[in-house]
Amino acid sequence: MVKFFLTFSLFLFSIQLFSQQTDVVDFLKIEASIGPDTVEKKIEGRFLATFEVLKETDSIFMDAVNIKVNDVQTKNFKITSEGKKVWFVGNFEKGKIYKADFWYSMIPKQTLYFFGDEIWTQGQGKYTSHWLPSIDDVNDKIEFDLMFLISKDKSVVANGKLIDLQNVNEVIAWRFDMEKPMSSYLVAFAIGDFNKKDLTSNSGIPIELYYKPSDSLKVEPTYRYSKQIFDFLENEIGVAYPWQNYKQVPVRDFLYAGMENTTATFFSEAFMVDSTGFNDRNYVNVNAHELAHQWFGDMVTEKASEDHWLQEGFATYYALLAEEDIFGDDYYYWQLYQTAEQLKTASDEGKGESLLNPKASSLTFYQKGAWALHILRERIGDEAFKMAIKNYLEKYKFKNVSTDDFLNEVKGVSAIDISDFERKWLQQSAFKGEEAYQSLLKSEFIKKYFEISALRATPLKDKKLQLKTALTFPNDFIGQEAVYQLAGEPLSETLPLYKTAFESNNLYVRQAVALSLQGIPKELQTEYESLLNDNSYVTMETALYQLWMQFPEKRTEYLNKTKGIEGFQNKNIRQLRLTLALITEDYENSEKENYLKELKNYTSTDYSFEIRKKAFEYVNELQLWDLETLKNLVEACVHPTWRFSKPSKEMLSNLLQDKKYYEQIKVLGRQVSEKAANYLNSIIKE
Repeated sequence: MVKFFLTFSLFLFSIQLFSQQTDVVDFLKIEASIGPDTVEKKIEGRFLATFEVLKETDSIFMDAVNIKVNDVQTKNFKITSEGKKVWFVGNFEKGKIYKADFWYSMIPKQTLYFFGDEIWTQGQGKYTSHWLPSIDDVNDKIEFDLMFLISKDKSVVANGKLIDLQNVNEVIAWRFDMEKPMSSYLVAFAIGDFNKKDLTSNSGIPIELYYKPSDSLKVEPTYRYSKQIFDFLENEIGVAYPWQNYKQVPVRDFLYAGMENTTATFFSEAFMVDSTGFNDRNYVNVNAHELAHQWFGDMVTEKASEDHWLQEGFATYYALLAEEDIFGDDYYYWQLYQTAEQLKTASDEGKGESLLNPKASSLTFYQKGAWALHILRERIGDEAFKMAIKNYLEKYKFKNVSTDDFLNEVKGVSAIDISDFERKWLQQSAFKGEEAYQSLLKSEFIKKYFEISALRATPLKDKKLQLKTALTFPNDFIGQEAVYQLAGEPLSETLPLYKTAFESNNLYVRQAVALSLQGIPKELQTEYESLLNDNSYVTMETALYQLWMQFPEKRTEYLNKTKGIEGFQNKNIRQLRLTLALITEDYENSEKENYLKELKNYTSTDYSFEIRKKAFEYVNELQLWDLETLKNLVEACVHPTWRFSKPSKEMLSNLLQDKKYYEQIKVLGRQVSEKAANYLNSIIKE
């Protein structure tokens, strides 16, 4: 009866409390000792929360999904768990500070991920409560001081400053300290085999750049410009970096490109590149975007979803400014133009969204948000814009903000009426394409680009001179546009222009030829073969495939030339070469069995999803399925990254339509993980 009454009273209280607990209690500090169990994939630890009661109450909760409270140390009130909450029950007096102290365990179904020898978290939104009791409300900012107990062969990256390392019963205790409060979703840790490179910003902030020992040769190109980005953003934003230090760590199978955990950005290891890979797929934008979030999102945090652009729009805009500092004005305006095209297309299709729509798409929050700031800066001028940003950040440091809070700071430093800006760029769903176009025309480069792109419908004979000029002194983007306009035209007319494009020695103009030229004419074979030497894995992959297809007599030469080249982190060149080698008649026959084994092995869970995804595509294309690759495919269907699990599910569904594979797949339930078996059983029954 007592248990029922307690449960019932908590239920009634929670109805009114869930949405307003920040008015009842202020969680000041969370301290926890955490021990990840890699075998059972769970967390065990001791938890201590310090909180101030703002209103007299008898119940306080913390979010904690499927938590088990094991040993309560606190004596002056009760601590119990139920569903997704930990409840503190007692007579809590207004103005008093309390401590909740207990041991706990959790088996996370999301947010905390175990991948081979790596463990990492991704709490974006409100999901830290799956591994650490916390508050699923961005408006309650807390100081988190965490300690991790791990084996001696691993390293930990977490929020704050590492203040102590101790040997404790054959494990190492890593203790981190945060000096300032943050929202719970920004709490994070990563455990793995990491080395690091240390830098220091001009302002004295320690910067730690982590990497796997096997990626030591990729450190410079991956983290290229990191210090320049940091110093630029501090200067441009006009407010000192707000935390003790800054760390970046690449992790395998990450759900997104990057995540701005306070003081500790996690990013996908797909961005670990060598100097060749840098030319096609570098980390610069993600690097700058996540760092900008340390101010916009981490230090000042949105109050509600309709204010989300204050985080993503600002991070996107400041990342673009950092890229402008590195790559120049033309690059800045080119990126604005590209996103304007995307936003205009969405708007024309009736998919435009207000920046204040809490359910808006990433395109809106990120790109339209960046465009709004670009336009606002033009409206009120550089000086007023930078002053507004500075005042906004200093006034709301370590607090939560709304769009009105930001706009009031703008209005406080500028006499220019921005009501029209608010209506057009924040409130309306349509993208203001004409205003964006006029802004783009302030760039001489964009004007020249528009002059060339306007020739698309012009007959080739009437634009040869303009295209040749564009290719002779090519800007990356204008030169590419000129190449794309040659597609589908008679070779007799385009041959001299293609030769000019090849001779430009511009990496991206030559890449445009590789990507757009359908059918390699004999007259361009030698030039096209030279693409295999370009410092671009995109160009190299396309050229290898096209040359192998169109000149079978030289297949051995092409395969030999690309031997030993891995490509991007997903091994795009290596996997293509393996596939082509397998089907090339009389090519290294003694190695074919090893090639086949290697390609199939790339589908296994030993590798990151980017590698596996490409391997599955080649295995499917050549119909190389066997018991192991089918098991690996079933496991892929329950991978937490939807960009991998979705195509894997589609591939498995197609295989199930084939009776030969259906019989093999339906009996795999006992040979795969429980999660994969449950998924398999669900689709077999369907």
